[in-house]
Amino acid sequence: MKSNDQNDSSPAPAPSHEERDFLAQYDASGFPHPSVTVDVALVTAHEGVLKALLVKRVEPPHKDAWGLVGGFVGMEESLDEAAARVLEEKAGLKDVFLEQLYTFGAPGRDPRTRVISISYFALVDAKRLSEVGNGARTLAQLSVAWPAETGGPVVALGQDESPLPLAFDHAEILGALVLRLRGKLDYAPIGFELLPESFTLRALQDIHQTIKGETLNKDSFRRRMLASGMIEATGGREESVGHRPAKLYRFARGNTN
Repeated sequence: MKSNDQNDSSPAPAPSHEERDFLAQYDASGFPHPSVTVDVALVTAHEGVLKALLVKRVEPPHKDAWGLVGGFVGMEESLDEAAARVLEEKAGLKDVFLEQLYTFGAPGRDPRTRVISISYFALVDAKRLSEVGNGARTLAQLSVAWPAETGGPVVALGQDESPLPLAFDHAEILGALVLRLRGKLDYAPIGFELLPESFTLRALQDIHQTIKGETLNKDSFRRRMLASGMIEATGGREESVGHRPAKLYRFARGNTN
């Protein structure tokens, strides 16, 4: 998991007498207290499309609408800990790539009270989500109407390819996620999180095309990837295929540029 909390390992200085007196008399009730949640966009790529795990809400607000996995942050847990917890509790997944995305805090985004959401995104190989769909959870296809890196909300499509009603501002969160992925794809090793440990150059190109929403030139893509230093040959080839087996590669973990 990629951490975004600012954790300083050095001990805090001991409070002065003046500070202890101030804290002893401090009345936190003098200020309104917004609630804080984490929402995790769990995303994979499958058959040329991006898909996100959505959970059907069973109670108000937005009953019967679909939303990202999420929950309120505990008073004694960090944001990263809260995101990892809801991902495990509501998706049954742990030890996946997890990165903080953006803070969503528009007044009125949640009709219950003032709620600020710290959004995260998690990337996982499609094989780990092959059996996730059931009556209350679905892998929804993300339909992006805007080109390149212009940004905007996205539409989530159900199994019958009809739009799903999304709760709160989760369409905007998913849009921010797609924009982040497209922006980081060419300079960060983010696409490898959507692949198994070993993969072909064809599979890697499919991931890039799926995220970017456009077709890439095969020869120039392969030259760029091989020259980037981000991948290395495993020495193996595909197995049980009806064509000439392609070479297998893996992410070169020592290169994080």
